[in-house]
Amino acid sequence: QGQLVESGGGSVQFGGSLRLSCVASGPVYRRNCMGWFRQAPGKEREGVARIYTDAGSTYYSDSVKGRFTISQDNAKNTVYLQMNSLKPEDTAMYYCAAAGTSEAYCSTWRSLTYSGQGAQVTVSS
Repeated sequence: QGQLVESGGGSVQFGGSLRLSCVASGPVYRRNCMGWFRQAPGKEREGVARIYTDAGSTYYSDSVKGRFTISQDNAKNTVYLQMNSLKPEDTAMYYCAAAGTSEAYCSTWRSLTYSGQGAQVTVSS
């Protein structure tokens, strides 16, 4: 079975930056839609960013647009989420997700097949 492993979470102050990494192994790495979603205690899951790896197309939620950047390194089977200008409301568990989809599907926030164990991001004011 393939898997996704996140790393790079941590605690930062308001305005700080973090970079999350997601390494895909096994069959997962063939999935062409990869993304990040987050979930804070007591809140609904929120899609944050996606990348359609076949074309490099990227999609962001309005809450992170202009602050977060998703990118890929195909040689390393890795997707990154660079998070700048972090705010306390960005505090959540961040999960990497992946699936084999069309670009049209990838551009939505519908669920992806695989997800990792999550990385905690905490932003203090």
